[in-house]
Amino acid sequence: MRYIFNFPDIGEGLEEGTILEWYVTKGQAVKSGQALVRMETDKVVTDIPSPKNGTIVTTFGNVGEVVHVGSPLVEIEMEGIFGAEAVAEAQVPVTVPIEEEGAAVVGTMEMAGKNALLAASDEGSSKPEPEAKPLRKALATPLARAMARDLNIDINLVTGTGPSGRVTKADIENYHPAKKATAPVERHETYLQPPAGESVTYEPLTQIRKTIAKNMINSKLNAAHMSVFEEVEISDLMSIRERYKKSFSDKNTKLTYLPFIVKATVNALKQHRQLNAQIDLENDRMIYKNYYNIAIAIDTPEGLVVPVIKDADNLSILEIAQKITALSDKAKARKLTIDEMKDGTFTLTNYGSIGGMYATPVINYPQAGILGIGRIVQKPIVKNNQIVIGNVLPLSLSVDHRIVDGGEASRFLNHILEYLSDPVMMMME
Repeated sequence: MRYIFNFPDIGEGLEEGTILEWYVTKGQAVKSGQALVRMETDKVVTDIPSPKNGTIVTTFGNVGEVVHVGSPLVEIEMEGIFGAEAVAEAQVPVTVPIEEEGAAVVGTMEMAGKNALLAASDEGSSKPEPEAKPLRKALATPLARAMARDLNIDINLVTGTGPSGRVTKADIENYHPAKKATAPVERHETYLQPPAGESVTYEPLTQIRKTIAKNMINSKLNAAHMSVFEEVEISDLMSIRERYKKSFSDKNTKLTYLPFIVKATVNALKQHRQLNAQIDLENDRMIYKNYYNIAIAIDTPEGLVVPVIKDADNLSILEIAQKITALSDKAKARKLTIDEMKDGTFTLTNYGSIGGMYATPVINYPQAGILGIGRIVQKPIVKNNQIVIGNVLPLSLSVDHRIVDGGEASRFLNHILEYLSDPVMMMME
């Protein structure tokens, strides 16, 4: 019997995805868990695995096309399954196992219902096509396939040591081609000069850009934005960072100011629960979060992504720094998972790393606030009744005024300033 596999919702509120690469073709045999297609969603780039064993009859959509959740992806001929047994299979949600850490698709995927079954025919059978067909693609885990693509390795040439000869992460790491390797492909193209005589250039919106646009409008329409600006002198913090920078480097971790700001923010959130909350108007209630998941806005060539440091209150400065480094690397390689992008309770955005000083950050709705971090500058300050050169960090706090009053926003920001100006106090809490 025939089975139509629809594009599943692999994340919270996912509506659509863009096809980046097909791994299967008409007539190809597939096994449950084998990657079918690489999709770009509004949160991640991920491989979609097959829910069934069988033969590909049809693939729906070409590379670059947008597929909506619930729309067909592939039609599979399920071998040895007929009648009522096939109908029963189509009604049961399938949990797709992921074999290696780093793969993004996890959990239960809802499949199509009864109408996904079609009567069998000769169309799409595995008999050879008239023209010569390429060698069948190797079985591989999604992580191994992504690594091979990043390293410009033809995965069909790699010998798999996993179950049924499946290529794994270790196989890619241990692969040494006999021939001279080709030059690696650049991950991101530079902007090209527009064609001569063209006054405008049209490019389709990426999934991530569409999501950014939707989320920004959603935030502005649903939250009452209010911003507060402050400065803090951080010479003591700079001295501490300089003192421990070498020891962090020995642990393969770069020590920036951001881990200290995360720590200061968490300490302040514990004293100002309104900033770690959201409003639920439908049920006439406030939702106060008793956990502290700090989202970090990261600039990538494809657009802004906001992964989350989970339970930041339980982490040391070193552990926070390691988390930031790992999430930043995965964001730029487009390897973040759905779990790494959700459940944030408060957001930090560090535009100062590029050069800005002040901003009015847009709240990561439905959170209550977002802290913008500006560029550190040297400027004259008054210290002990003397004018001296200070190292000043500008901060911009935006809050949802429905949740946080102006006085509470200022008190919260003042606590952050206290921790950053006296970092030893921050470590004692």
